[in-house]
Amino acid sequence: MRDPHQIIIRPIITEKAMEQKEKFNKVTFEVIKDANKLEVKEAVERLFGVKVEKVNIVNVHGKRRYRFGRILGREPNWKKAIVTLKEGYKIEFFEGA
Repeated sequence: MRDPHQIIIRPIITEKAMEQKEKFNKVTFEVIKDANKLEVKEAVERLFGVKVEKVNIVNVHGKRRYRFGRILGREPNWKKAIVTLKEGYKIEFFEGA
């Protein structure tokens, strides 16, 4: 069993993620590349003291970037977990917001 702080890297705070949080009680996190659904579920439950209903995982491909004229660079690939919380549970990233 890995430490929950190693599995969850950071929350994803975008307009789409905040809309999903308000409408459907879904919270989005960036997780380590080899994390599975069970590890993510246990990590979120232990870190935030909530009950998780479902976890969806998406592999996100890094974008291509042009650097220094014609030289092509690339952002790294990463993994995103969309966690659906059970009814009555909430995770607040900004207090009072």
